[in-house]
Amino acid sequence: MSEESDSLRTSPSVASLSENELPPPPEPPGYVCSLTEELVTKAREELQEKPEWRLRDVQALRDMVRKEYPNLTTSLDDAFLLRFLRARKFDYDRALQLLVNYHSCRRSWPEVFNNLKPSALKDVLASGFLTVLPHTDPRGCHVVCIRPDRWIPSNYPITENIRAIYLTLEKLIQSEETQVNGIVILADYKGVSLSKASHFGPFIAKKVIGILQFFLHGSDLNSLHTSLPRSILPREYGGTAGELDTATWNAVLLASEDDFVKEFCQPVPACDSILGQALLPEGLTSDTQCDDSLRAVKSQLYSCY
Repeated sequence: MSEESDSLRTSPSVASLSENELPPPPEPPGYVCSLTEELVTKAREELQEKPEWRLRDVQALRDMVRKEYPNLTTSLDDAFLLRFLRARKFDYDRALQLLVNYHSCRRSWPEVFNNLKPSALKDVLASGFLTVLPHTDPRGCHVVCIRPDRWIPSNYPITENIRAIYLTLEKLIQSEETQVNGIVILADYKGVSLSKASHFGPFIAKKVIGILQFFLHGSDLNSLHTSLPRSILPREYGGTAGELDTATWNAVLLASEDDFVKEFCQPVPACDSILGQALLPEGLTSDTQCDDSLRAVKSQLYSCY
């Protein structure tokens, strides 16, 4: 027998190693702050975020999740947990409740969150129902533009529009800059029938927790321009930023397909489903029907973001 054959016969392969001998899985990448110095200062002043305590605070929230909700299937990465700490100004208890509410909404609203990925919403994206303006407002907020008049009810159910909104919010909130600056919702009701508009009322009802901000200006563009400068608005809204572009944001979402498949298209463990039942937001049940879900949009948005 050759030396080579003998070496192959005697050298252990990875497949032959026992489970205890397998190399440990790689650690998730450590957190690296992407905020500018200006945003670090803003986060300190407005969110009570202290950079020198940031990882300590994240670890405290992680420990609370493991202790109080050991069966909750959730990411415990630094960057993910920071989303909830920032949204609740680093109040551990309130951040934990927001995290639980976030997962409760996802469990209790399957018609919205199951299989939530860009490729499943091509009809909505192609309709121009929503987009994100290419420029932020003077405070650094991204502007989500919603146009209900582009929805043709016979083409697809309204829940598809809601899915597209959540998809967009999820993508935007991944950015640390968004977590600090927030998101503005601009809903255009021009030319929308009363019956169609009634479905969307909750989306513009109030300001929500600092991450989402809603503006209602009617048909008065001058009033709109006091909140959003003409330089970032498309021509349709009296702005100077050219025609409204929906293709660029659609491309951003579609390029994120793999991330959404990983996050929203995996089976939920049985124990987690049971836990979700126990954590449903007040007034909601897991078999909530479409109309009931629509009436609960405002509370769902509050609970999730």
